[in-house]
Amino acid sequence: MAKKKQKNTLTTAAGIPVPDNQTSLTAGERGPTLAQDHYLLEKLAHFNRERIPERVVHANAAGAIGTFTVTKDVTKYTQAKLFSRIGKKTEVLGRFSTVAGEKGSADTVRDVRGFALKFYTEEGNWDMVGNNTPVFFIRDAIKFPDFIHTQKRDPQTNVKEDTPQWDFWSQVPESLHQVTILFSDRGIPMGIPYMNGYGSHTYSFINAKNERFWVKFHFKTQQGIQCMSPKEADRLAGCDPDYHTRELFEAIERGEYPKWKFYVQVMPEKDAETYRWNPFDLTKVWPHKDYRLIEVGVLEMNKNPKNYFAEIEQAAFSPGNVVPGISFSPCKMLQARIFSYADAHRYRLGANFERLPVNAPKATKVVNKYQRDGAMRFDDNGGPGPNYEPNTFRGPKADPAYNEPPLKISGDADRYEQKRGVADDYIQPGNLFRLMSRKQQRDLVKNIADSLGNVPERIQKKMVAHFRKADPDYGDGVEKALGLKK
Repeated sequence: MAKKKQKNTLTTAAGIPVPDNQTSLTAGERGPTLAQDHYLLEKLAHFNRERIPERVVHANAAGAIGTFTVTKDVTKYTQAKLFSRIGKKTEVLGRFSTVAGEKGSADTVRDVRGFALKFYTEEGNWDMVGNNTPVFFIRDAIKFPDFIHTQKRDPQTNVKEDTPQWDFWSQVPESLHQVTILFSDRGIPMGIPYMNGYGSHTYSFINAKNERFWVKFHFKTQQGIQCMSPKEADRLAGCDPDYHTRELFEAIERGEYPKWKFYVQVMPEKDAETYRWNPFDLTKVWPHKDYRLIEVGVLEMNKNPKNYFAEIEQAAFSPGNVVPGISFSPCKMLQARIFSYADAHRYRLGANFERLPVNAPKATKVVNKYQRDGAMRFDDNGGPGPNYEPNTFRGPKADPAYNEPPLKISGDADRYEQKRGVADDYIQPGNLFRLMSRKQQRDLVKNIADSLGNVPERIQKKMVAHFRKADPDYGDGVEKALGLKK
């Protein structure tokens, strides 16, 4: 018997009913995402065009230039030439941002920080586009526009409110891990040099034998983790909203170059089939006792840009920019970001954004393509060469030597909820809470209550129930701080 249709059905812009707005279409339970999911593509493509001309997210940022130096041999895991020998140096551009705020908003707000690096390698540019947290609020990109809307201004009042984000989080328990990190002391770094950076997603390394390994990227600050109190952050937001940007610039000018050690966690490809967590779930970490940190090199930021707009504002990062030896995974969020980031730059900067000096590869011979024309094409536009393939005029050809090993995919195309069990979303947040000192737990509870206390009581109670499932003391502490009755 056919299902009864509801009255208020969500549709696409073309009026087509949407069957599921919360899970994307994948080949099997673990993905990857299918390009035929036009609901997902429309949602992301429209989201990328909602604001002009600044970035929709990560609009407010500081940036610097530096070098990456290899300190350990990891060639058994990857054939990427930037890691080919100890002592090898690669120029890097770094952009460090808040996520939710507009350009010109305060640096010291409680927010996730973007940690984006562009490595100018001899094989082309590798963009490591991550955050200062190892996880994220969601694991399926079809939720991303909705989540970011909760971080932006109210459509009626044009004021940022606490209620939308907590309303969203109360219905999406997978966000609890990231919420716990965000409202901990690390939610407000003392400055850019005093926070870690993470690739967050699972990526893959491919070695010279064409073997695949799943990998996580970690950049550990060598200045030590330092955090700012909410009181001090609020003070600076009023009197020096560009505090983090200014401090990074002035530190580099003084010759105090911030450094991060780059580590990877490496998982053999076969392990993913039996690992206790879904290794491609962006809301989960791989505990270090399962997969240890392996040192790779040192990142140093040692040069300031000469012109912020040209070198930082026009910088365009995309997780789709990988070099031979580094590749992707079935992570749903990563799969969508491969499309979304480059698409956002084409909208924001134009079709030829990769030709801007800051985005162009330093190894200029790498660029050998058939793309032509478009706004702001400022080179020779390919000259008299052919702009089609195949051709008989000695145009560039694809090289099968760069093929990756096949990735086995199985399962029916459907919209899968990406988790193994109901309790999965609560285990790691609970573990994190129990790792904190008593003081850190008290600070976490207070920070949550200061924000959650501004929303309707029904949402407060839903969140308390989530916190309690992670750890009874976690839930009890927030409930008491909110003054709720059991």
